[in-house]
Amino acid sequence: MTETTESRQTSENAGTDGSPDEPPAGATVEQAEVRPGEVEPNSWADIANTIGYVLGVSYPVLALSTGVRAVYQLAGFKEGASTTAAVLSLVASLCYLAASIGFFKRERWAWWLSVCALGFEMFMVLVIGTMTTINPDIFGDETVWSRYGMGYGFFPLIQPLLGLIWLLRPMTLDSYGIRRST
Repeated sequence: MTETTESRQTSENAGTDGSPDEPPAGATVEQAEVRPGEVEPNSWADIANTIGYVLGVSYPVLALSTGVRAVYQLAGFKEGASTTAAVLSLVASLCYLAASIGFFKRERWAWWLSVCALGFEMFMVLVIGTMTTINPDIFGDETVWSRYGMGYGFFPLIQPLLGLIWLLRPMTLDSYGIRRST
C-alpha cells in the first residue's frame, strides 16, 4: 500500500481533526463510542427534559387532588373541617395550576407565572411546614403544605425545587425566550 493511499484511509476513518479518538465526521451520538466513566453528550439534557415532562404531568394531578380536597372540606362534607386549612389547600391548588401553565406554554409570561408560583409555593411549604411541625394543631386540620407536605409524600417540598431548577436552566430559558441563545 502506498503512503498516499494509507494516509487517505486514515483520514477517512478519523475524526474532523484527523485524530482517531474522535468519532468519524457525520457520526451520530448513537454511533459514537462512549468510554466507561464518560457521559453521553445529551444525557444531562435528556434527564432535564424528563424532569420537565414529569413536572408537567404531576402538577395538574396535584392541583386536582388538592383542589378536590379543599372543595370537599369547604362544602361541609367533612364535619369539623378547618376553614383555614381548606383555604390554604385551595390556594395551593391554584398555585399548582398556575405553575402547570408554564410547563406547557412556551411564552415569556408563562415562564414568569410559573417561576412566581413555584417561588410562592416554596415559601409557603417552608412557612406552613415549619408552623405545623412546631404546632401540629395550629390550623385544626392538615393542609397540603403541613409538615412540608408529608401527607403527599413530600411532593409539595420537592416539586417546586425541581420546577425552579428546570425553569432556570439555560436550555429552558432559551426555549421561553427569556435569554437569547448564543
